Amino acid sequence: MSREYLDYLHDLFSAFAPVTTRAMFGGYGVYRDGVIIGIVIDEVLYLKVDDLTRTAFEAEGSAPFMYEARGKRIPMSYWSVPEYALDSPQEFRPWAQRAWEAALRKPKPKPKSKKTAKKVAKRGKTGSE
Repeated sequence: MSREYLDYLHDLFSAFAPVTTRAMFGGYGVYRDGVIIGIVIDEVLYLKVDDLTRTAFEAEGSAPFMYEARGKRIPMSYWSVPEYALDSPQEFRPWAQRAWEAALRKPKPKPKSKKTAKKVAKRGKTGSE
């Protein structure tokens, strides 16, 4: 991601909250308080959606980020931002808020049970100890 685009993103999010970006999977993740709320692929911003926010994105003509796996296109829960919202931090703020709320509603992964952790540890042993 170019320095100019990175600066643009930070400016865009300025009316919402401070964000950080980190490289991931050939793109970048956008984080607020350590929670991922967006991704950037080829300098296109996609925001986190869920069942409660998807219709707002659909109504504005946004589309999901999709990747290909085993010959199939798989949609992710990150959608493009409406064009007009990319023009100013004030127009963008409600979209960033929706992404933040969707990210907070996402269920936390269940911790692995002790039994599963022991199985994984046993598989890692080579027997040459």
